[in-house]
Amino acid sequence: MRNRRTALLATAALAGVASLGASTTAVAAPAAATSVLTYDATGANVPVGAKLTASLAAGTTAKLTTTAGGSTGVTCTGSAIEAIVATNPTAPGTATENNVKQTFDAATCTSNIPLTTGVASITVTPLLTAAVTSGGALTVNGPITATAVLKTPFGNVTCVYNKSSISGTTNNADDSINFSNQLFTKTSGSTTCPSNSYFTAKYAPVTGPGGAVSVN
Repeated sequence: MRNRRTALLATAALAGVASLGASTTAVAAPAAATSVLTYDATGANVPVGAKLTASLAAGTTAKLTTTAGGSTGVTCTGSAIEAIVATNPTAPGTATENNVKQTFDAATCTSNIPLTTGVASITVTPLLTAAVTSGGALTVNGPITATAVLKTPFGNVTCVYNKSSISGTTNNADDSINFSNQLFTKTSGSTTCPSNSYFTAKYAPVTGPGGAVSVN
């Protein structure tokens, strides 16, 4: 009986050692994969459904000029963009956004287009979609309609411009999105309205509920 009890105790001890060894050598669960969009402060992935917003970068303006890189056109110091994250896959990849909305504060806009004295409103419709790639490319998909109501000594004139999509870039150095000389073509409006409008703007920082957002 004594030998049997000793054997049983030895077996139990060995089982305990084996169990301890198994627990100490167990492989830890892998960390969550990094997504295309993450928060700077924590590195956490931006969740689907998060609302992202950005205003013009400090000290910059949004411009709608009659020629690429030109000085004639409309200049605004107040503009913003917002979007809802639709998909945010593992990087490298392409994140998508919907309900993309762009606004301009007409009170901050000026116009030096001949025969105009100011800007009554600028609207961009409809709500759009966008795609952001790990390489930093950004595409806002349309069709996009931009309507500018310009003031003249003879009353307001409405200028309507269209574009199928616009292309931009992202920059993690300041969490910005950038558009340069994106050409919109006039579809309706008086001769006061320029035939073309080139859009240039920098929005920063892009932020969500968890802070500034980077692209991976």
